[in-house]
Amino acid sequence: PRRRRGRVHAAPLRSIPGPGMRVSAPPPTAAADPALTDYLTCDYCKRVRAQDQNVKIPHPIGQGPSSFIPVKEILLEGQDDAERQLFIEAFMSTGRVDNVTMVMGLHPRYLESFWKTQYYLLQMDGPLPYHYRHYIALMAAARHQCSYLVGLHISEFLQVGGSPEWLNGLNSVPQKLKNLGEINKILAHRPWLITKEHIEELLRAGESSWSLAELIHAVVLLTHYHSLASFVLGCGLRPDLDQDGGFTFRPPSPRNCDSDSSCNSSGSEDTGNASTSREDLRELEVLMEKMKLLQEGRQSEEASQEEKASRFENEKRESLLVAPADDNELLSSTNLSCFVEDADFGYKDFSRRGEQTPPTFRAQDYTWEDHGYSLINRLYPEVGQLLDEKFQVVYNLTYNTMAMHCDIDTSMLRRAIWNYIHCVFGIRYDDYDYGEVNQLLERSLKIYIKTVACYPEKTTKRMYVCFWRHFRHSEKVHVNLLLLEARMQAALLYALRAITRYMT
Repeated sequence: PRRRRGRVHAAPLRSIPGPGMRVSAPPPTAAADPALTDYLTCDYCKRVRAQDQNVKIPHPIGQGPSSFIPVKEILLEGQDDAERQLFIEAFMSTGRVDNVTMVMGLHPRYLESFWKTQYYLLQMDGPLPYHYRHYIALMAAARHQCSYLVGLHISEFLQVGGSPEWLNGLNSVPQKLKNLGEINKILAHRPWLITKEHIEELLRAGESSWSLAELIHAVVLLTHYHSLASFVLGCGLRPDLDQDGGFTFRPPSPRNCDSDSSCNSSGSEDTGNASTSREDLRELEVLMEKMKLLQEGRQSEEASQEEKASRFENEKRESLLVAPADDNELLSSTNLSCFVEDADFGYKDFSRRGEQTPPTFRAQDYTWEDHGYSLINRLYPEVGQLLDEKFQVVYNLTYNTMAMHCDIDTSMLRRAIWNYIHCVFGIRYDDYDYGEVNQLLERSLKIYIKTVACYPEKTTKRMYVCFWRHFRHSEKVHVNLLLLEARMQAALLYALRAITRYMT
């Protein structure tokens, strides 16, 4: 497939811009440009150099990409060559290093896979026109009131030639896009409700019909951005400097960046992460001991299928009690209603007492490996491979550490997090003992996971702070990466199963 933009060599670049910085024009194509230094100067610095003119200068609101994570943690944790090269690639290809990239950069191996997949979905040749892709992205993000992603894709939508009139809301877009609203809300909040009838309605012959390839592209974009909204809100990402809400105006600034703390200071902000206490250390030791005992128990005696099924149902029922409390710290609601229809439609627990619920999705009956992967690859070549690589990278990602401990096998803990996320979406693995979830995931972690996965717009800093107080911020970001991918895979499985049923 051809790239919409030509390949750019990153060799001459010796530094990267700060978080959210954006160049004033597309990246240069020449390997040696005499004006390169001036060319790569950020817009902020160019405006600062307009000396003694009493112009308003934008200044970042808050330090660093995240309001949950201190900027010094992000800048110090991942300064290796792999991460640096990824930042350069992102900058040279898109003209920016946004806050998502900065925070994901704590895990360079995952960032590389994520960035390749997103770039392919948005920039490479595919079934959907480029302006449709960005509009679908903002439709998906708006379901979770994620103004960060909506603002980003409004800008991208206009840059690729999208009509400004469409930004008035769903009433101003073609009927074909409006028809996508039903599966957008279902996949965002209750993916188990999607059926082959929804697919049939979209593919029905007519001026507003979708092709199967277009629909696959749209479904992947929707699930990608629903899940990315979870990551953005779960990590407390701030708007980029060039976005609304990312800057404020102050009186004329000093004459150069070096004297401005916003440009080069890592800052010292209160993260809410209390210093490791004895109680926190004790919780960590208890968790590690549980992992050891569970591993030994696996080797001696395995639960029967009946016991595993019963423990899954118990976990499902208990998840009903795991919900965020009303919190004054909740983010203020954003005015994205014009991009959302049926705004009251939201997540509803898969198995609520006294209500008729759909049957549990048995993962073995429709797997990503045997069914979903091949269907996507057949209708939208190479995307299945990119998604599969991304799922595998995050599922197997480990540094063999837990807080200050090294040489720890964390596979059991990672699997418990992944399977708990699938559990709240009604997906069950026959070969997994869900008793491990209760053993390994403390209540505060369950509350955080369910909130970020199911209603991320309700995530607060207090929730982020309260779980795993003794772990590094990079390890909490790792949890958010698992959340992003497990949620996306769950929604994709429901959607692809419905498409397969339509086709057979």
